[in-house]
Amino acid sequence: MHLNAHKDAYGWRAWKSFPWEATDGLHERGLIDDPRSRAKSVALTDEGAHLAEQLFAELFGLKRPG
Repeated sequence: MHLNAHKDAYGWRAWKSFPWEATDGLHERGLIDDPRSRAKSVALTDEGAHLAEQLFAELFGLKRPG
């Protein structure tokens, strides 16, 4: 979600282009708001936005030599 997240006046949001099973699980863990709405994006909680950024950096961040 970090790749397509954007910040607006209300906080971090990401487009809902993910399987329902994934977004339901994130909602159950308290990382995003309820994904089953008419909105085309979902709000990330502060914890969810921080975790998304952290995991993205860990998985795709640049490794510094030695």
